[in-house]
Amino acid sequence: MSHYFQNDPLLASKKRDITLSIDGLTLHFKSDNGVFSKSKVDEGSLALLKVIIPLHLTGKILDLGCGYGPIGLTIAVTSPSARVDLADINERALALCEENAQLLGLSQRITCLQSDIYTNVEGPYDSIVVNPPIRAGKRVTYKMYEGALQRLIDGGSLYVVIRKDQGAPTASRFIEGLFGNISLISRDKGYYIYQAKKVNK
Repeated sequence: MSHYFQNDPLLASKKRDITLSIDGLTLHFKSDNGVFSKSKVDEGSLALLKVIIPLHLTGKILDLGCGYGPIGLTIAVTSPSARVDLADINERALALCEENAQLLGLSQRITCLQSDIYTNVEGPYDSIVVNPPIRAGKRVTYKMYEGALQRLIDGGSLYVVIRKDQGAPTASRFIEGLFGNISLISRDKGYYIYQAKKVNK
């Protein structure tokens, strides 16, 4: 069985156009079979973007598990001074991410990286943004949180969106144990958006 957090080059391609409309902004993306939320931008990503867009993040940002790029590319559009890396294990998703970056005129400010979690990701980053692949299990998602702490600058932040009924309270306790702090900065239709800051100890 094919999963969006794996590679399946044999899966038949069926490209489609996706429209994201948020806070008066409308962006168009290419999607395809074999990627997460192939038919529309998922509610978790939208909930996260509602929080992230007004922050106008600066510096170097990582969108980990980026799929075809709706989170990271939207951040790049709305935070023009930021430099954004987008990483995913799924090669088809990365090809779409690069195509979408070109369509949005962002190719000079973003980098799409094929990476199994952090294997090809270096940093350091001012911010790391994650909509974790819950179906991949804690073995994968918790490594995303652990690796973020190692790749953030002092004072940098991890932003995570998780549904309450998909383990948000448990994950938040794990993240708090890593970082020594965590803030629930928004609730939206059952999605919890957390921020954890790397504190220089």
